[in-house]
Amino acid sequence: MPLTSTDDIVGPARANTSGVGAFNVVQLEHAEAIVAGAELAQLPVILQVSENTVRYHGGLAPIGLASLAVARAADVPVAVHLDHAESPGLVREAVDLGFTSVMFDASKLPYDENVAATREITDHCHSAGVWVEAELGEVGGKDGAHAPGVRTDPDEARAFAAAAGVDALAVAVGSSHAMLTRDAVLDFELIARLREAVPVPLVLHGSSGVGDTDLGKAVTAGMTKVNISTHLNKLFTRTVRERLEASPDVADPRKYLGPARDAVASEVARLLGVLAGV
Repeated sequence: MPLTSTDDIVGPARANTSGVGAFNVVQLEHAEAIVAGAELAQLPVILQVSENTVRYHGGLAPIGLASLAVARAADVPVAVHLDHAESPGLVREAVDLGFTSVMFDASKLPYDENVAATREITDHCHSAGVWVEAELGEVGGKDGAHAPGVRTDPDEARAFAAAAGVDALAVAVGSSHAMLTRDAVLDFELIARLREAVPVPLVLHGSSGVGDTDLGKAVTAGMTKVNISTHLNKLFTRTVRERLEASPDVADPRKYLGPARDAVASEVARLLGVLAGV
């Protein structure tokens, strides 16, 4: 199946008031697991590569091209997305490699500068047919850069989306990045107000901290793209640890990475069903 555009996955989900899972790729096994989970569920999925992961690999091309290859080999719709990029150069590289969407994060900047920087990126990406997500309000926990407790104002969000020309908007509604427990308290009333005010799909970052029931409520209230990373990383690492503890003399990494990949695939399939309401 050819690579699917992010818009062709997120747009119909928003129209149907359902959710789409966007899961972060750290290494090849993650990409394989996420796509395998989507194939199990027979639901579309988004592979995400973050700027932090790019730094880990020393460049975008190795992990980016691998993710694109896994996506193209899938038998369900898969899009490939650059997550939380603060570097315009990295965005341009992702566009050149064939990513279907990017998330440009200028939320640290004052409002007017955020709009100007994001608009420049949006114009460049749209000229190449690439979908753009931006952030307004501050999602807590991202390297300590964002202030917890900040919320996105619906009127400002509507104005920002129009001025920046973006295709989706990540909003701050109570979740936080890198949470190890699933007890975030979301503001569902605010999500509903944002859904009414903003004409583009809303994105929930920090969704690893949100339990299944509240994920479903968030989608019903108006969230469409739901980003999950830490939750899967915890499962991956726990499975590796259990395998190594059970077989301390194992030397072949396939003996512990393979089971971890399978565990993540099963959880991705389950989460996609939660988000899609099936």
